[in-house]
Amino acid sequence: MSLPCSDQSIRPRKMQSASLPRGVEAVRCWCGDVCKVKEVTNFSDWLGMKFFMCANYESDPPESISAYVRPPSPPPLCMYYRWIDTEMPDWAVTEIRERGRRAWASLDLEERREKAEAEEKAEQKKEWEDYCVEQRAFLDEMIRKNQEEKLRLEEVYRQREQACEAERERKRERARAAKAAEEAGDGKGKYPRWTQ
Repeated sequence: MSLPCSDQSIRPRKMQSASLPRGVEAVRCWCGDVCKVKEVTNFSDWLGMKFFMCANYESDPPESISAYVRPPSPPPLCMYYRWIDTEMPDWAVTEIRERGRRAWASLDLEERREKAEAEEKAEQKKEWEDYCVEQRAFLDEMIRKNQEEKLRLEEVYRQREQACEAERERKRERARAAKAAEEAGDGKGKYPRWTQ
């Protein structure tokens, strides 16, 4: 068995009441009371190990029905505790290994999930960029076709306007000629010559 200890740096933080192992006799602490038997429950290098602890230990508050109505802790008389077990039990070693395995598996799964999400985001980003390039090319093509159509229509309207202007000029010339002929008044027929 180990020696009594009051070093708080290695004292277990989480514990529960346990039964006294076979072949081990109960001991009294420095203040003379019979020690309690506790078992470490926190995930540490002492998981499952049992130890004696003073009944008046300062970090062992009294139990109460409600967490809101808790009687004050008794004043610390001594800080005695002594390890009963010198090694972790087999089930604790197995539990630590299993927890470690689960932690690594969880970490690996998380890394794979993050990698898959990153790849999916990269793929979605690439698809979006390809779509944007495709849409830009489509819009550029439509703008080019619209400009070509606009130029074609402007040329058609210009040719029509020229044709209309030529027709109007021809009609104006004919009207000037008819007017001049009428003013000349040759009167050789019932109707002016230009109408015959």
